[in-house]
Amino acid sequence: MRALTKALVGVTAAVGIAAGGLATAGTAVADTSPAPRSAVAAAAAYNNLGLTKYQATGVQCFLNTSPTVNLTEDGYLGPKSWEAMQEFLNRSWDRNLVTDGIVGPATIKGLQYFLKHGNWGYTGKIDGIAGSGTRAAFARFGQATAKQFC
Repeated sequence: MRALTKALVGVTAAVGIAAGGLATAGTAVADTSPAPRSAVAAAAAYNNLGLTKYQATGVQCFLNTSPTVNLTEDGYLGPKSWEAMQEFLNRSWDRNLVTDGIVGPATIKGLQYFLKHGNWGYTGKIDGIAGSGTRAAFARFGQATAKQFC
């Protein structure tokens, strides 16, 4: 939500500059009201953490090997895919995550733990930040599982 507010403030400033400059605009107040639900839903619809559609489909194919999971293998890791990933990390890697489909720091930590201890080449800290090392290891996992399970 902070990022959305910052984006709105940035857009407001850009519009003000384009309309003749902020110096002559008088006192301006950024609109901090929530964005329309459809804009928020579109931005939060999926989070592939840098995976290609092929790699994300591989993750979904892998998650679908669980008898309790029935994902559409479309290459977009949305809330249902992340819920399934959270369930997998809890069940197979003893992670104790809330299964809410939100890709927050706790989910990233669980993923990092799996990518490190599951031998996917993650060597960084388990810090909940999806940096380049996390993304690269997740991409290796997605690529391999696409070949194996799809």
